[in-house]
Amino acid sequence: MVELSVEVAGLRLRNPVVVASGVLGVSVGLMKRAEDAGAGAVTSKTVTLNPREGYPNPVVYELDYGLVNSMGLPNPGAEEMGRILREARRVLGIPVIASIGASTPDEALRIAEALEGFDALELNASCPHVKGLGADLMSDPDAVYGIVSALKSSGYRVFLKLSPHGDYLAVARKAYSAGVDGFTAINTAKAMVIDVYARKPVLGGVVGGLSGRAIHPIAVRVVYELHREFPEVPVIGTGGVEGWVEAVELILAGASAVGVGTALKRGFEVIGEILGGIERYLRDEGFPSVESIVGLAHK
Repeated sequence: MVELSVEVAGLRLRNPVVVASGVLGVSVGLMKRAEDAGAGAVTSKTVTLNPREGYPNPVVYELDYGLVNSMGLPNPGAEEMGRILREARRVLGIPVIASIGASTPDEALRIAEALEGFDALELNASCPHVKGLGADLMSDPDAVYGIVSALKSSGYRVFLKLSPHGDYLAVARKAYSAGVDGFTAINTAKAMVIDVYARKPVLGGVVGGLSGRAIHPIAVRVVYELHREFPEVPVIGTGGVEGWVEAVELILAGASAVGVGTALKRGFEVIGEILGGIERYLRDEGFPSVESIVGLAHK
C-alpha cells in the first residue's frame, strides 16, 4: 500500500492531483464532480474584482498537440464568485484554491475580502492574453511583491501562478521575499493560430495561450528550476499532464502536486487514470509515498 496524500503549503490533500484554474472551477456542480472523480483539490476560475464578459468567439482552437485559448478571463466578479465558493465550501470536502486576477495590492485585497470558503489564493500573474493582468503583472516584479506582501499581511495562504515567459525566477525571488507560500507553474504559453484561407487570426482575442502536451517539457524545466532555487517552497506543477507519466515527471522535477487542465476535455475519468498510474508506479518502483519522490531528479 502506498501513500498518495501530500501536504502542500500546509494544505493536506488526499492525493496530488489538483484541478487547474480555468477548466472546471466555474460552478459548484463541476467542482463536486471533480471531487467525486478523485481530485485532491480544485482551483476556481480566475476571478477579477468586477465581472468580465471575455472575448468574442471563437475562444478555443484545438490542435493535434494541445489547445490555444483566448478567453479574456470571463468571470462573474468577486461578489458572485464569493457566493459560489461559500456554497462550494458547504458541499466539498477537498481544499478549494481561489484563483484571483489583480493589478494592485488594494484590488487583490478587495477581491480576497469578497471571497469566502477558500483554503488558499492563487495569484494569476501569468494569463497571456489580458492586458494589465496576468503576464503583464510578471513584467513588474515589484508589483508582484506588493500584492503578495499585502495578501500575506492579511493572513492569506498565497500561491503565485507563473508564466513560462520572461525572467520568472526573478519574479519568484520577489514573491519569495514577500512570503509566498507556494508556486504554481506553468500557465499557458503565448500563442497564435492563423486561418490560411481567411488570412486572419482564428481567435476572437487574436493572441491566446497554448496548453496541453506541447508545453509539458517547458513545464518540467520551469518546475525543475524553481525546486532547485527554492527547495523549501512547494510547487504545483501544471502543464501538459495528459496521463500519469507526465504527472510523475513533474513530481520528480520537484512538484509537490500536479495540476490537470486540458486533459480533462477527455472527461473526469482522466483523474482516476492518473491516480491509478501514479499508485502503480510507486508500488512497482518500491517507493512508499508520493512525497518520497518529490524532486528525486535533482539527486
